[in-house]
Amino acid sequence: MTTAAVAVHSHRTGVLERYKSFVQQGMVLLVLALLFVFFSVMNPNFLTWGNISSLLLASVVTATQAIGLTFVIATGGIDLTPGMGMLFCMVVLALPLTAWGAPVWVGIIVGLLAGALLGTVNGVLISYIKMQPMIATLAMMLVCWGLALLFARAKTLSLRDVGGFTTIAMGQLVPGLYNGVIILVAIAIVAGLLMNKTVVGRYALAIGSNKEATRISGINTRRWEVLAYTICGVFTGISAIIMAAYLNSVPPNTGQSYEMYAIAAAVIGGTSLRGGRASVFGAVIGAVTIRTIYNGLTILGFEDAWQKVVLGAVILIAVFVDIRRRGGEE
Repeated sequence: MTTAAVAVHSHRTGVLERYKSFVQQGMVLLVLALLFVFFSVMNPNFLTWGNISSLLLASVVTATQAIGLTFVIATGGIDLTPGMGMLFCMVVLALPLTAWGAPVWVGIIVGLLAGALLGTVNGVLISYIKMQPMIATLAMMLVCWGLALLFARAKTLSLRDVGGFTTIAMGQLVPGLYNGVIILVAIAIVAGLLMNKTVVGRYALAIGSNKEATRISGINTRRWEVLAYTICGVFTGISAIIMAAYLNSVPPNTGQSYEMYAIAAAVIGGTSLRGGRASVFGAVIGAVTIRTIYNGLTILGFEDAWQKVVLGAVILIAVFVDIRRRGGEE
């Protein structure tokens, strides 16, 4: 089978998978709407614009990381570095701003490059050195955590003296809507085009569906896998920029468990952990659903422990639905 034939086949498969994913996303949207109705009835303060805008802003970092993860999970891989990778990128971008007085754009570029480097290293370890994705990215997660603490000397780096930095996330070009949300919409559109309209997404889905067949067809699966992890790393860098701007500082405990929320958002939104199916739009909806659950339960007075229990149950249901749709295949 030629490369062109594989591309056509993967495109047709992708259309079918996107249809299935669309159905699940419709279900998630319905659940999200029901959650909004439920929490609004239980406490009318939930539906105020102030709370909704805060909820959307809280979804931005998780959604950004989930978008990046869709490219990795589409290939059948996994990446556990977005949380501590975000902390590493936050520290790296903050150092030139705080220590050397560099302009904001320098910090942004450094943060993106740090994320891209992290993703590329992950991809090389997995595709060329043949490490298991979970083991390789778990190790890199610890490396990022340690380097971040070393570079920052385990202290909070303040960005309050960096003029204009916080407006990246907290400014309001559109009155009543935080810039972080606008950034999320923009990057989601770009990522959606990459996933659905370019060979980047088609090859990622083909690798996730049948890696060996894709390789035999003449496609350099290693190179495309590395690219998927690099893209994920870039989105980790973007999440670091947004989080640093949101906090206006870099606390040393930032990022813990964020990768779990991002993976959960992707799965809830219709991305299959076995590869071959991924949705950028679904990842965003999944992130908003997660933050809606947290926000609503917080307003109703539930403890954080119960919030985690509910989120875990939602993830189990999402995985169960995915298994049922795949006919119970391993």
